[in-house]
This record gives sequence, structure tokens and C-alpha cells, in this order.
Amino acid sequence: MAKKYFSGFNLAHDTYNAISCASNGSIYYILSSESLETGGRFYEYQPGEDRIVYIGDLTELCGEGSRNAVPQGKSHVSFYEKTGKLYFGTHIGFYELIDGIERMPVNPPGGVGAYPGGHLLSYDLASREVEDLLVLPGGEGILSMTLDLDRGQIYGLTWPTGRFFHYDIEAKTLEDLGPVSGLGEAGTPGKDFRTLCRSLFVDPRSGSVYFSTAEGDIFRYDPGQKKLLLESEVHLRLDYFGQYDPTRPGSMAYNWRKIFWHESEQVAYGVHGNSGYLFRFDPIKKTVVLVERIVSEPSRQSGMFDQFSYGYLGFDHCVATDTIYYLTGGPIYKNGKRVEGVESISKGAAKGLENLHLVTFRIPDGNYIDHGPILYADGSIPTYVNSIAIGKDGYIYSLARFEKEGRILQDLIKIKDPL
Repeated sequence: MAKKYFSGFNLAHDTYNAISCASNGSIYYILSSESLETGGRFYEYQPGEDRIVYIGDLTELCGEGSRNAVPQGKSHVSFYEKTGKLYFGTHIGFYELIDGIERMPVNPPGGVGAYPGGHLLSYDLASREVEDLLVLPGGEGILSMTLDLDRGQIYGLTWPTGRFFHYDIEAKTLEDLGPVSGLGEAGTPGKDFRTLCRSLFVDPRSGSVYFSTAEGDIFRYDPGQKKLLLESEVHLRLDYFGQYDPTRPGSMAYNWRKIFWHESEQVAYGVHGNSGYLFRFDPIKKTVVLVERIVSEPSRQSGMFDQFSYGYLGFDHCVATDTIYYLTGGPIYKNGKRVEGVESISKGAAKGLENLHLVTFRIPDGNYIDHGPILYADGSIPTYVNSIAIGKDGYIYSLARFEKEGRILQDLIKIKDPL
């Protein structure tokens, strides 16, 4: 059973990744906005008090509250904690639909100025102050990001063209390595369009950063040389992941969907979004080994992909129990037949309705458990779930759609940890 919370934001739209549990036990999250007038909003949920605290509007926190421009509509990244501060980035939430694809607005209505670009921000857990570290040049949003905790280095990819950037927190310097995969999601379908990677990881031994591309290539960024290097001996073009035209929108193609570093094994564990296969990537041996298909049990039995066209981002690792938690989809059956979705879609969205399942996978012994469909108290289904935070209080947190007073919005939910 999932408990709904209302944070007081009636415009709240779908959030991707932007929820995390901090060392103080609080859950920090962003509610996105598609509005041209209102930015996304930053909140803290305090489990001990069962209380939500509003921190601020992203546009105002970026110092752009009085600027007549496309607002900072959302964050697309998790929060990364270092020395008492949370680091995160902002992204655009207002798009222009061009030929069926969500694009950076070319001509925003009402004389509104162009999107200023995504900001890197830090939030001090003790003082509750937000610091604006920088705005990325070129007017692009921050799509994906990671932080090297040992070295204080932030890495990420921009949207829509997919530029790789490297920011040194102490030195306050920025390196822009340029586009890494065609023209990214600004490209022309069938030519230079490429869906961009949503998750990067750092190998703490070397400080190297890894990300994937739609073609299934794996790239490594060497911060010492400040160079992007193709890992030519290994790739993600695996039959079990499916077959894709990386120049076409509507899927993550061969990209991994989410990935994390596993310290004790000195490898990375990732999930391929469309197929739902868990894999182990060893940067030293340069191998990708399939581990298990960790979609819901009904999905495993049906042999079908999940309905969300990019796969799900609600994928995280509990270090204490060495267990992966995965919020994924499960097919709905009516009269004994699986409810089908549309055949194809041109963006990251649901092809059809499906249940939300919590799957756990214990890495040491491979114990897979589908804990079944998650429902609200009224029997309705949480949808558009692409985030997860493993709380310290025995609950799993996410952001999901539900109906409130006749309006569909997305807000905080919590689920009792079955383990």
C-alpha cells in the first residue's frame, strides 16, 4: 500500500530521479513544473515529524525570479551529499512539441526569453542555504549527473545536444567536452538523433567516469587527461536487450537506464530499461555479464517489455543489506488477456497502463522477490514512477501520479519496506 502526500503544489508534474535520502534521514525531492510562469519546487520530508517543508522555487533559487525567461522547471538528477551539502542540477520543464518530439522552445510565447541554461546548486543541510555554483553556458539543461565524492568533481550531460561537462567544486572550474552522441535529442530522427544516457557512475579507484550511448557504446572520461575515451573492447549491443535503431526516438535504445558502483565487488551494476535486464559491468576486465531479468514476475511470465518506453529510473542499492530495490511495471490483465499499449511512441512515456511493482534483488545470493502490485488506499494505481529513495525509517519513497480534487498531479508517496 502506498501513502500519498500533498506538498501544496497544484502544478506538480512528472519528476525523474530527483529524490534522495540524506544523512539526516530527511527525504529531499523536486516537484516538476511544465508551466511557463512557475518553476519546479524543492522540498524536504521529515519522517520523524511526518512533515513536509518547502525550501524554494528553483527559478528563484537560481536568481532568475525576476527574469522574464523560460523557468527552471525541474531537476532530472538525484541529490549527491558531500561534507554536509547536497549537490544537484536544474533542467527545463517547458518544451515545444515539434514533429511529435519535445524540443527546446524555439519561440516561447508571450515574449518570454529563452531558457537561460541549467544551474548546479548546493544545499547546506545545517544552514539550509542554497548556493548557486554556476549556470551552464549554451542554454542547455542538466539531464544527468554524478559526483566523485572523494575528489569533489561533478560530471554530467546536458539536454538536448548531450554535451559532457566536468565541474571542479573547489577550483570552481568548468570543462565542456562537447556533444558525445550525434546531436543528442536535438538531432533529426533517422540521422543524428540519439537518446541520451540518464545515469553516469564514477570508478572511485581511478576517478574515471562512465556513461553509455544509444549505439550501445561505453565511454570513459579520464579527468587527468580531460579526454573522453571509447571502451572499444566492451559494449551493450546484446541480443537480450532487444534490437534498436539508435537514430530513432521512443526508447533508450542500447543505453543503460540506471547504474551504480558496487564497492565490495569493484564493479558497476546497471539495468537496461526496455528489457529490464540487470547486468554487471567490470571496468578493468571490460566485461558486461547479464545477471537476471529483474522486471515484475508478470512481465517475466509474459515475456514482454514494460509499458514505459524508456524503462524505469526507480532503481537503487541498499548498501547495508546489499539489495537492489526496483520500482517497475507489471502488465494488467482483463478477461485473461494482457492489456496492450500502443505499438510505438516518440518520447519517454507510457505506451499503456500497467501496475507498479516493487522488486528486490539481493546481490550476494541472487534472491529475487516481486512483492506484488502497489496500490493506493482507494484501489487506484501509482503511475509515471521514475524515482526512488530508500529511507532510514523502514520506508521506500518515490514520486508518483495520483488524482487530487479532480486534478492529476505528481507528488510524494511512501511504501513500507517489505524487507
